[in-house]
Amino acid sequence: MHILVFNAGSSSLKFGVFRLDAEDGAVEVFKGSYERFRDGRSEFRFRQGDTDERGTGEIGDIDRAIEAIPAVLGRFGLTEIGAIGHRVVHGGARFSAATILDDVTVAEIDALTPLAPLHNPANLRAVRLCRRLWPDLPQVAVFDTAFHATNPPFATTYAVPRQWREAGLRRYGFHGTSHRYVAQRTAQEIGRPLSDLQIVSVHLGNGASVCAINRGQSMDSSMGMTPLEGLVMGTRSGDVDPGAFGFLSRQFGLSVEAIETALNNDSGLKGLTGSSDMRDLEDRAAKGDPDAQLAIEIFAYRARKYVGAYAAAMGGIDAVVFTGGIGENSPSMRRRICDGLDFMGLRLDHDRNQAVDLSGHAAPQIQAYGSRVRIFVTETAEQLMIARETAAALARPEPVAEPIPVAVSARHVHLTGDAVEALFGPGYRLTPDKPLRQPGQWSARERVALEGPKGRLERVAILGPLRSRTQIEVSRTDSFALGIKAPVRDSGKLEGTPTVTIVGPAGSLVTDGLIIAARHIHTNPADAARLGLEDGEYVDVRIGDHDRGLTFARTLIRVGADSFTEMHIDTDEGNAAGIGVGDGEEGEIVQGQAATVHRRAVV
Repeated sequence: MHILVFNAGSSSLKFGVFRLDAEDGAVEVFKGSYERFRDGRSEFRFRQGDTDERGTGEIGDIDRAIEAIPAVLGRFGLTEIGAIGHRVVHGGARFSAATILDDVTVAEIDALTPLAPLHNPANLRAVRLCRRLWPDLPQVAVFDTAFHATNPPFATTYAVPRQWREAGLRRYGFHGTSHRYVAQRTAQEIGRPLSDLQIVSVHLGNGASVCAINRGQSMDSSMGMTPLEGLVMGTRSGDVDPGAFGFLSRQFGLSVEAIETALNNDSGLKGLTGSSDMRDLEDRAAKGDPDAQLAIEIFAYRARKYVGAYAAAMGGIDAVVFTGGIGENSPSMRRRICDGLDFMGLRLDHDRNQAVDLSGHAAPQIQAYGSRVRIFVTETAEQLMIARETAAALARPEPVAEPIPVAVSARHVHLTGDAVEALFGPGYRLTPDKPLRQPGQWSARERVALEGPKGRLERVAILGPLRSRTQIEVSRTDSFALGIKAPVRDSGKLEGTPTVTIVGPAGSLVTDGLIIAARHIHTNPADAARLGLEDGEYVDVRIGDHDRGLTFARTLIRVGADSFTEMHIDTDEGNAAGIGVGDGEEGEIVQGQAATVHRRAVV
């Protein structure tokens, strides 16, 4: 099957055709673009294999460009299109995965226009026109914001009045398809699972953003409610004190609309120098232009600051990856950003940095010998990711509407043999008390206490059997009671976790492994097949009645040979849903177009 991909902006149109291949996944077979629309004409470029056709034609706007595409594809022998994927910039909190388009979803995307007034209208114009031109083809929206749906509330919440937040004022993040691809490509090059890596993705172009990708999930992004926040960009200001709105209104009598337009279209590199092209600024700076020199320094400083901040936010860093037009093509900008980061184990090799070759989708490493942090450069592949996500959305089976038992897990610990002896004495063996529903697992009769800098938690359960590494699972409220920030982690993912003191009757033990366990569903292969679930994917689960129930997003599926099908949540989540330990509540996977089933990439 061939998938046609559209990336429609307000002033340009990029499109491509990808062939789905069982061996190689999605393979690009055609690439096209229309840009610089003016005076009823535009520039075009079409590439297929060794053919590279470019010129100008009498196509004066994006609508006419889209209408011309069937004829263009026919001329290149691409008449059998099976589906269409669209880039949509803003999915708000509503869309956290690629979604098949119908009248309802188009209307819901349209309702998000106030969050992205410069981007979503252009994306939707292409969607509506394509649905008229290809009415029989399935079409899918792939959202820039979707990759960032995993950002925790402390990263997405603005400290503003509740009414504003309830209206949708929060941080969403963008460039998600680019950052997702970069993360997968980096894990592939390193040869380790993405879920084990901490990556800072630096997308530098006319639009620019930095993303903290913590063990496979976006943790934070420099862009906020709109693509205006964060780095200095070609025409966008990036971070600006909100007080500027009041100042500019009083000083110049400017309206909110006029200020927004200036911050989006007349600021950034353009506002500093009159040009939004980094290549032009580097040439001017070399000739002594002070405005260009300052603009370059500001651009690099802002990016370097975010790299350092995100390394600190994740508690570690394995790789920094440069992508986007500037990230891929400017050795001097990469050097400016990396210089000064030696303190965190990141050192650039200047010769390798100057000799980057990205042909054949290469992702060369440019760090110096002995650098603890790897540095990559790679081309972004947003259209490839849109094609992949479109195919995945169409192949996704509809989850079966079947209740799933929900268990609330109170705080507990899993201990090693050495830990048991440290807490209870040499040669001590735990006493199994009550069997759990997961085969082979049990609750011990013994109890321990947990101590932190702020407080102590008594009578904490011990679950068996023994493990190869001690793991302590608490709720978010428990972590505040202890005075220790515990990360949300999948069970067993304990690298970089904080330490806590476990106190037993015969001694105490200071150990890492303190986590808030990510909500998950245990299931077995037979039940997974019946329910349309796969190991490692995420689903949304509705618990409770229509009026007062809650939907728990991004619930991890864990398939085990003998597992009992059951959803596990912690006490905070149980309290939010109005259920307690042993209540026998059931949940149901969300159905319909709104279902957000996330296939986690296997790299």
